[in-house]
Amino acid sequence: MTASRPRVVVLHGPNLNLLGSREPEVYGSMTLAQLDASLVQLGESLGVEVECHQANGEGALIDHLHAARGRAVGVVINPAAYTHTSVALHDAIKAIEVPTVEVHLSNTYRREPFRQRSLTAGACVGAIIGLGAQSYRLALRYLVELAELDPTS
Repeated sequence: MTASRPRVVVLHGPNLNLLGSREPEVYGSMTLAQLDASLVQLGESLGVEVECHQANGEGALIDHLHAARGRAVGVVINPAAYTHTSVALHDAIKAIEVPTVEVHLSNTYRREPFRQRSLTAGACVGAIIGLGAQSYRLALRYLVELAELDPTS
């Protein structure tokens, strides 16, 4: 039996299932399936398994965070609109004790004032915003390096 590869969990919050068609001038033209495929491919090159989930409900995101505890070396999360409202997600990120990076496709500081505050970022090891899909890729690379798994370093 072969040992399984370390795992990084990627969580996409509400409405991200509409990527590619929802406000492409803000979020780009890449679909969620394309984004996930690019992350899985990058993960393979870095020696990790990438497991992607999208949920529109806050409770489902918390369930995915809890499931990552003890089985993932890192979490990449785009809480989407819950970024600005969810103490529950903040608490779940802290509770799982898995290094987590918050990401956003758009630059939230160039948007509406209510989007310029994150309740979840303070529970994360870092946040990467405004770089489109590259935000996710940079977070994945960081978590792999943090876990000292990157075969290219």
